[in-house]
Order: sequence, then structure tokens, then C-alpha cells
Amino acid sequence: MTIRLENIGIAVRDLEATISFFTDLGLTVLGRDEVSGEWADTAVGLDGNHAKIAVLQTPDGQGQIELFEYIHPDAIETEPTLPNEIGMHRIAFAVDDIDESLAIAARHGFHPLRGVANYQDIYKLTYLRGPSGILVMFAQDLTKS
Repeated sequence: MTIRLENIGIAVRDLEATISFFTDLGLTVLGRDEVSGEWADTAVGLDGNHAKIAVLQTPDGQGQIELFEYIHPDAIETEPTLPNEIGMHRIAFAVDDIDESLAIAARHGFHPLRGVANYQDIYKLTYLRGPSGILVMFAQDLTKS
């Protein structure tokens, strides 16, 4: 049996704002749709499931994010995930220029939780809270600079 990661799914408050953030970082929209019906109820396990979705891909073609904005049932607000909580944690991106990535994030109103760390002069990395409270990590490999 073979297995591969297809995508990471994230429910968001505002699909358009989230798409804008990730496309400004360099991801591209592969497709958009609105899903509902018995098949969607069965697949997701929610009666009356109805959502707007978009699939985005990283520039290298290897990673995909599927974003959902629920129309029904109503989205449930939760507290933002903390870095030490059990469960879905963060989405991480390898970036060529962490400063440029942070400048893009800042234009959307998102900033590092505490600053940019230097791990043994191998990586510069940081966490920020992005759209809908998503934890996003940027990591720049300093050995490739």
C-alpha cells in the first residue's frame, strides 16, 4: 500500500482574505468550489454540510492547502491554538527570504509571536498568527544562502 499527503484542510472565517494572504506569499489557487449535498455530509460527517472551498498549491508543486469557509452549519469560533496544545498545530513554510515573507505577512496585519529566532546559524525561523488565527511558521535555511 502506498500513501502520500494530499493536502492540509483548514476552516477559516474569511475565505477571500485567507486566499489573499497565501497567494501573496506565493501559493497559487488550483481551484475553487462550493460543496454541499449527501456526499459532502457523508465525507465530512456533518448534516447539511455546505462550504465554499479553495485549494492552493505551493510554488514547488509539492504542498497543498484546502481552505473551507462554512456556510452551514455555522462555523464555530474557537480559541487560537497555542504552540504547546495537543492537536493540529501549525503550517510550516520553507522560505528563501524570511524578511520578505514577514513583510508580506505584515501587510496583512500579521506579525511574529515573539521575533525571529536563529537556530545554530542553520535556520532563521518564526511563528506568526495568520488569518483565522492559523499558526504559520516561516523557516529560512541559512546554509543555502
